Amino acid sequence: MDAEARAAVVRRNTAEVLTPEELLALFAREAHPKAYIGFEPSGRLHLGHLVTARKIRDLQEAGCEVTVFLADWHAWINDKLGGSLERIEAAGRYMAHGFEALGVDPAKVRYRFAHELTGRAEYWARVVRVAKATTLARTKRAMTILGRSEEEGQLDTAKLLYPSMQAADVFELPVDLAYAGLDQRRAYVLAREVAQHYGWPVPVAVHTPLISSLKGSGRMEIDDPVARKMSKSDPTGSITIPCERSAIRSRINEAYCPARGVEANPVVELVRYVVFPWTGSLEVERPAKFGGPVRYDTEAAFLSDWEGGKLHPQDLKGAVATSLGTILEPALRYFESHPDALPADL
Repeated sequence: MDAEARAAVVRRNTAEVLTPEELLALFAREAHPKAYIGFEPSGRLHLGHLVTARKIRDLQEAGCEVTVFLADWHAWINDKLGGSLERIEAAGRYMAHGFEALGVDPAKVRYRFAHELTGRAEYWARVVRVAKATTLARTKRAMTILGRSEEEGQLDTAKLLYPSMQAADVFELPVDLAYAGLDQRRAYVLAREVAQHYGWPVPVAVHTPLISSLKGSGRMEIDDPVARKMSKSDPTGSITIPCERSAIRSRINEAYCPARGVEANPVVELVRYVVFPWTGSLEVERPAKFGGPVRYDTEAAFLSDWEGGKLHPQDLKGAVATSLGTILEPALRYFESHPDALPADL
């Protein structure tokens, strides 16, 4: 593939690229750009990680050298898994298995833990440089990347380190392209600003959409995709990986799915951000008296029928449950053949 084709693979199914011009220039000058995505190992993978796994595979297809950064120290700072680094690291090893189960090529990805960086004085010097270039107000705004409000009064001081650490990770690995969901946007905008301040190479930032909690959203969350996102901390609003087909169908049948609604509708988001990117189509089985079977090969065709009231929510849920069962079947079989890959307490 030429540079334009490789850039197009990375751009597809994204919410934002900072910037498309920089992405194209990166592929024009680098045969194998260094890309990364970071995760707090703090629980099981869920449906939202299908979006990231698909994009990791896109990055691999485009020729990137991909690092999955297992941010154990960051999870420790964020009080995940009871603050136990042992449990956090076990969760990180499970995540590596999980992405392999979702089709990420293990020969084309490198997994690194944050503790590989935090033992180096150079890393902490970089963290201080990032902090020196960032106001306290800016840091507090970026703290929403922890999944916490900047107004919380009982935050311990360690959490103030988190945004500077996340920005420093980009430069210490180092990477040319930082990828994350939209909930991490502030971290990578901060990294770009710091790079411009010091004259460091500015990383391209790629962000994908978030999947909303299956439980739906409250009035205050309806316009905030970060607040309503599917989360490891609330398994009742997600489907974790691995998962049996029967459990997938049961959870999807209970999901929030207002007729004709698109915004903040988790079932519609699963069609747009998971089913189409993974399978290329949506097949709906229904009795002839309700219109008979129908197949959608484009998102536009699906949305036209959905918003026009031609597709009933229960029929849509059935189709999504079937598609997810097919997509997640290899992961289920993987963990059946690797029983030690999933910690008992996760």
